[in-house]
Amino acid sequence: MKRWKKARETAAAATQLRTDSGIRFAGIGGQVPLGGSEAMLYRGIRCSVPILDAAVGKLTRLVGGFTVGCGDPGAQRELERFLRTVPVGRGQVGIENFLWGFIDSMLTYGRAIGEMVAGPEGLKAVVWGDVTKLELRQGKSPLDIQIMGPGKSGTLEVLPRQELLLFATLNPEAGCPYGVSMFRSMPFLAEILMKIYETIGRNWERAGNIRYAVVLKPGSEGMDRGMAQERSQVMARQWAKAMEETRGGAVRDFVAVGDVEIKVIGADGPVLDSEVPVRQILEQLIARTGLPPFMLGLSWSSTERMSQQQADMLTSELWAIRRAVTPVLEKVVEKFLSLRGYDCGWEIQWEDICLQDMVEEAKAALYRVQAQKLSEEETNEDQ
Repeated sequence: MKRWKKARETAAAATQLRTDSGIRFAGIGGQVPLGGSEAMLYRGIRCSVPILDAAVGKLTRLVGGFTVGCGDPGAQRELERFLRTVPVGRGQVGIENFLWGFIDSMLTYGRAIGEMVAGPEGLKAVVWGDVTKLELRQGKSPLDIQIMGPGKSGTLEVLPRQELLLFATLNPEAGCPYGVSMFRSMPFLAEILMKIYETIGRNWERAGNIRYAVVLKPGSEGMDRGMAQERSQVMARQWAKAMEETRGGAVRDFVAVGDVEIKVIGADGPVLDSEVPVRQILEQLIARTGLPPFMLGLSWSSTERMSQQQADMLTSELWAIRRAVTPVLEKVVEKFLSLRGYDCGWEIQWEDICLQDMVEEAKAALYRVQAQKLSEEETNEDQ
């Protein structure tokens, strides 16, 4: 007869890859600031390049909405009403407005923060916050983090209700475990683009208001210094008077005696062509966003219809964003149902991403049905 030994109680296993010393700024109490110079840099890039600002807005809205299916009809009605009317701050209501602000922060900074406001009767609001004003502190284990924010004394303190906070990251990496901004690889190219635009503006300021050079060349008889000065003063007065009347809409001819040459200052200086370098830089920046150029108002291709390959690539980008925010929405739904006393099954259902023409989708559905029918007919013939 075999005798089974009693299993020993062991402590929780420690992680081998995530240790205390592996966190940035671990020497300062294990705290990691979520904002700083890079956050301000990303905000500056977005404010300086309008097409990138438009890209963030389009990605946020292309993510689309969602619904939640519950097994309890009563819970379903209350949850739908809550998601439709919940205050999210800044005078807005509805969980979709919260989702837009949350995704906006994730794309800009690589991370986002939100908070559930609870009351005696359940959740009262779901609001997003400024993630750049917060810090993270490692908890008892490398897998546990605590969010710190400004306290009443003005210093950073661990926020008391950690279970009500909503924190998410976008594309975390080993070197950047707290999310990667969409603008991380853009500062170098954005700086060059700003230099080109700034140079174009300065050139238009200098050469846009045309300046003239009036040169009087003495003939073979020559002229003394006094006569040259007097004649130049007369010409200057007459030229200024002609230009002044031209501003008022009148046409006045300029008449001078001698060999007079009038030319535009700076007309011989070549202006650098900025179209090619600007397009090359914008191609790199827009490629990072994952959006087709025509969705941002750029007519670089001969057609405005999105190809199937572009649609598939953009759909994968949008689903990546959805996967990042789904745990946050699940936490909100779970907290609402538990505070209301419901213990039923539920599931978040995202709306279909529709980026193609309805006619093309109908054709694809028809082809699938026809292929299935042919397959069934071949199977019946073999039998």
